[in-house]
Amino acid sequence: MFLGGQNLRGVLGLLPEVALVAVGVTVLMICGEFDLSVGSVFALMPMTMAVLMVAGWSFWLAVGAGLIVCVAIGLVNGWVTIQFNIPSFITTLGMMFMARSLTVVISGGFPPRLDPAAVPSWLFVGFVGPGGLIRASFLWFLAIAAVVTLLLAKTNLGNWIRATGGFLPAAQAMGIPTARVKIACFVLCSVLAGFAGMLQVLRLGSPLPSIGIGMELQAVAAAVIGGTSLFGGIGSVIGGIIGALLIRVIDNGMVLSQVDSNWFQFAVGALTILAVVGNAWLRKRGRAMKVET
Repeated sequence: MFLGGQNLRGVLGLLPEVALVAVGVTVLMICGEFDLSVGSVFALMPMTMAVLMVAGWSFWLAVGAGLIVCVAIGLVNGWVTIQFNIPSFITTLGMMFMARSLTVVISGGFPPRLDPAAVPSWLFVGFVGPGGLIRASFLWFLAIAAVVTLLLAKTNLGNWIRATGGFLPAAQAMGIPTARVKIACFVLCSVLAGFAGMLQVLRLGSPLPSIGIGMELQAVAAAVIGGTSLFGGIGSVIGGIIGALLIRVIDNGMVLSQVDSNWFQFAVGALTILAVVGNAWLRKRGRAMKVET
């Protein structure tokens, strides 16, 4: 049963790993850019952490180093895109291959094992709440989503992000530091992807170079399904989360219904197209209503 305790535990346990990536991608899309490297960063951050821990680093130092790698990737993505005025699609596509390659190289071809005694897994993925229905990762996800939502809705930076993605020349004319705003969004997107990857690895107990493959497309699909415009300026964190939840529910529902798992990508793709068509129709109707009035 979908509403059974064990099934809900599984859905809510996996949701943060997808939804955190979707939150970062949503913010970046609102700013008018894309990041196709999040799936590779999802794997690179925890692999960096694990390799450093095997080398003798403490857990917290290794996590800090992994997040610094995420920040560096976000800075490179943003700087190259802005400095050379090239589409972020191309920049991050290249970074996707580079980060995935680095993940495989530093792993040495064999995923390192994490020492359970040295990792406070309970703090990130331990079961909490009544009946152990949710993991601690869900609480981390709620806290981060709330902070990013407030950032978009209640701060000048949030207004700058929407203005930069809505109409760049006007934002620049208003004196908004659009380059720094975009770079900040790239960094946020990479950091959230890396943190989400760490949550998955702590849940599984060992990093794999292959984790996160296709994650970037699921995140973009979640953002679009949640109402984020492909042209920037429009969207919300809540919408991206709803999109991620729908994707997880579709995946889970197909498993419960014993439908061939190969239909999952078909379903997500169809839902994405329907969402884009629906958004385009609503914008067209909105413009028509303005003209009529």
